[in-house]
Amino acid sequence: MPHPALSPLLFALSLLTLLIWCVLLFGRGGFWRVRKPAPSPLPTQWPAIVAIIPARDEAAVIGRAVSSILGQDYAGPLRLIVVDDHSSDGTAEVARAAASALGKADALMVVAARELPPGWSGKVWAQSEGLAAADRLAPDAGWLWLTDADIHHGAGVLAALSARALHERRDLVSLMVRLRCMSLWERLIVPAFVFFFAKLYPFARVNDPRCRVAAAAGGCMLVRRTALARIGGFAAIRAALIDDCSLAARIKPGASIRLDLAEDSHSLRPYDDWRSLWDMIARSAYTQLHHSLLLLAGAVVGMLLTYLAPVVLALVGLASDIGLGAVWPAWLAWAAMITAYLPMLHEYRQPSGLALLLPLTALFYIGATLASAWRYYRHRGGQWKGRMQAEH
Repeated sequence: MPHPALSPLLFALSLLTLLIWCVLLFGRGGFWRVRKPAPSPLPTQWPAIVAIIPARDEAAVIGRAVSSILGQDYAGPLRLIVVDDHSSDGTAEVARAAASALGKADALMVVAARELPPGWSGKVWAQSEGLAAADRLAPDAGWLWLTDADIHHGAGVLAALSARALHERRDLVSLMVRLRCMSLWERLIVPAFVFFFAKLYPFARVNDPRCRVAAAAGGCMLVRRTALARIGGFAAIRAALIDDCSLAARIKPGASIRLDLAEDSHSLRPYDDWRSLWDMIARSAYTQLHHSLLLLAGAVVGMLLTYLAPVVLALVGLASDIGLGAVWPAWLAWAAMITAYLPMLHEYRQPSGLALLLPLTALFYIGATLASAWRYYRHRGGQWKGRMQAEH
């Protein structure tokens, strides 16, 4: 047990944790609130749109993704391009079969991606191949709908996105799709993943044209064709592992973008064990820190102070002779942490009691972030579908 002489130090640390949470609650763009926009007025004329799906060994899910896109309740012209990125499991055949089952085989084009050039990440190269195909298939289409092979969209998603982009004059509108949250590990990790993302990129600041914060979610992005041309196409982000946020960062200067939580766009990819979630985080966490050991150290210390220290200090005060008087700010910080996390838990229809486990989830994220750095220095960074894509 800590000596009573340490009370001033423990009080100072407790006060620091409370200050951190006051800043997060009141000075971070209200990131913790779950807000969804009202429907936008419908346009008088719907623009032509080309959807692009990069797919690498996605036979298990591509059929449902294709069906959800070609089944959109959208009044304008809509075509779909699936870029088969050297799949070995019959991804292209499954995509064609799904389109034929809907009687919309003519609305689908399957393109075989060329070999990955040096300096390009796999997904961005496949998207670039899709853009080249779109130039041939529908050169007059004003918008591109960028989505993934493991996403199912409700029938009204594209119309709502298009109406919002036109009404608000945005160059990019994006939805953070609802990740699957069914297994034990998904319940522990997934809501926190979205919570941490929103803390890093507060949606209100992303949506404010006067603010420099830019982000998007790659599972659902509707981008204006002229905006993509303005930045030089996908070549502008060719090496990006975090391609969605990189694209948003390039488009936002001089333009307007929007990011919201999705209601009816769902990820089909399961994460039934801790390893799959660990790998999802470790794939790009160190890239997010610009491969900087200094930023890594800062991130780890910040996570420990924000999520672990309030709990440890509160329990130390409860179990020792120091008493609650020295650590009462830590108890308030812990309460603030729970308060901030509850809206996201409720958004994912999870029990409120999981908020008590957020410190343990933060430890998981710290470990995965350290693993991301370890992989990078072992030349194994950015692992996805057999590719090591992080630059050194």
